[in-house]
Amino acid sequence: MFKNFFQKAPNNIVVDTTDLDMNNIPQHIAIIMDGNGRWAKAQGKVRTYGHKAGAEVLKTIVRAADKIGVKVLTVYAFSTENWKRPLEEVNFIMDLLCLYLTKEIDEFNANNVQVRFIGTRQGMSEKVLEKMDYALEATKDNTGIILNIAVNYGSQLEIVEAVRKIAAQAAAGEIVAADIDEATIENNLYTAGLPAPDLLIRPGGDVRISNFLLWQIAYAEIYYTKTYWPDFKPEDLVDAIRVFQGRERRFGGLSD
Repeated sequence: MFKNFFQKAPNNIVVDTTDLDMNNIPQHIAIIMDGNGRWAKAQGKVRTYGHKAGAEVLKTIVRAADKIGVKVLTVYAFSTENWKRPLEEVNFIMDLLCLYLTKEIDEFNANNVQVRFIGTRQGMSEKVLEKMDYALEATKDNTGIILNIAVNYGSQLEIVEAVRKIAAQAAAGEIVAADIDEATIENNLYTAGLPAPDLLIRPGGDVRISNFLLWQIAYAEIYYTKTYWPDFKPEDLVDAIRVFQGRERRFGGLSD
């Protein structure tokens, strides 16, 4: 099914940053990798063909983001709602993830990429969880860009689980209601310890958040593009950053 699919990403990825302010690079970029199935349909292919192409694009974008100076890249790979899709497609995505986490470990380590995951482990197969744990362990000492993969992730569930943790802390007498603030919530989210995203990119043409990082993107700049994820290239990433740099981030305040 995947024979000869995963190819080594080229080391000579060219990223033209000549018109970017390198002192204003978003440190954390979140991407909703959307449009795989529609891209495949437009090619006259089955939806799974688009997922394979999207996995290849991710390899290139991780490398490009690292070259640009991005510190964290969080990508939406599979949502808690995606279980509603046909079983054949779900199984394909999970098998693809397993292969990705097997074939790419050497590349991750060669390029100092640290892999992390956010999402609930409940309902995931042992095979997938083993591959995820292997990737975590194999790359934990890498100090370069963090590739944060959202698998079986839903932001509403994330917030519910954070509230449960905080309630348990209160019940144990570790905190009282007056202690709870924004930091308390953040420290109990899946993304604890990571900076909030500066930029959210959504390819594929849809203009919605889709239950992704609802707390974390409170003040992220949002960039939508009609380009499907399998067609997303390093220059598209640069375009998104260029737009980001052209915006004024006031965080609820006023301009000087």
